[in-house]
Amino acid sequence: MSQERSGPVERMERHQIAVYLGAMAAGALIGWAAPAAGPRLEHAINPVLGALLFVTFLQVPAAELVRSLRDGRFLSAALVVNFVVVPLVVAAMFVLLPADQAVRIGVLLVLLCPCVDYVIVFSGLAGGSGRRLLAATPLLLVAQMLLLPGFLYLFMGSELADIVEAGPFVEAFVVLIVIPLAPAWALQAWAARRPAGRRVSDAATTTMVPLMAATLLVVVASQVPELGGSLTDVVAVMPFYAVFLVVMAFAGKAVAQVFRLDVPASRAVVFSGATRNSLVVLPLALALPDALSVAAVVVVTQTLVEVLGMVAYVRLVPRLVPDGKATATV
Repeated sequence: MSQERSGPVERMERHQIAVYLGAMAAGALIGWAAPAAGPRLEHAINPVLGALLFVTFLQVPAAELVRSLRDGRFLSAALVVNFVVVPLVVAAMFVLLPADQAVRIGVLLVLLCPCVDYVIVFSGLAGGSGRRLLAATPLLLVAQMLLLPGFLYLFMGSELADIVEAGPFVEAFVVLIVIPLAPAWALQAWAARRPAGRRVSDAATTTMVPLMAATLLVVVASQVPELGGSLTDVVAVMPFYAVFLVVMAFAGKAVAQVFRLDVPASRAVVFSGATRNSLVVLPLALALPDALSVAAVVVVTQTLVEVLGMVAYVRLVPRLVPDGKATATV
């Protein structure tokens, strides 16, 4: 992106973290002012998130995606940090969580599932490799689909693990990965052959920040009315989410060093280990029985803490993993 441009889209991109915080604040206000709109807004979550992922996939050429899938060291590091290190960190914190089962299952749903959407944006702002993270997206989503029931069984026992079925995750994979990815690749092919396709592609990529803001606004606005009498439990989990972000910054760096990754890949691993799949697992939390309905609010609370944490991550991760400190290049 040229630094000379100064239109509204470019200004939003330069100040996108402030835009996201403003969107969440607006969502909170809407949720409090019009609680009856919450159920209707829930239906908008998947469409707006699918549109966001379409634009995300559009920005990395399919050829680059295929090449990135051959990056065995990065993919191995991403799998280790998310499915070995993260569960160990969660296990260490789990006994200190509030005893409410809905709160606990909400924390588990969100912390055990790695992010597959805005992690690419925040990692890129800190000099991380968005291309590698994008390539890892399908693998990370499939892995969490397969592993989450087992993790829930280990943490909570069979009665709650049985509640979480594969169906919602399969639906999330199709709606949020397959459906956005196919037209993104089709548009890439059109853009490579026709000027009109290039113009459409360029116009679509300018919608990234507004779509992210819309997603955050819809998610927050739909869940704020559900707080009700659960505010105490929700506030109680916020320190756990903050501690998780701190611990995973150093854990992600350690994993990247073990796999001898270069600086952009190392920063991407740090972000992958820290950012969680709150937006994509929210539909799963919403599908839980009414007795566990507070789990969805606990998931959204993680989003609020995480986006604030990303403000610090964007500034601090380049210091944690500085240029020139890599042990090898990929």
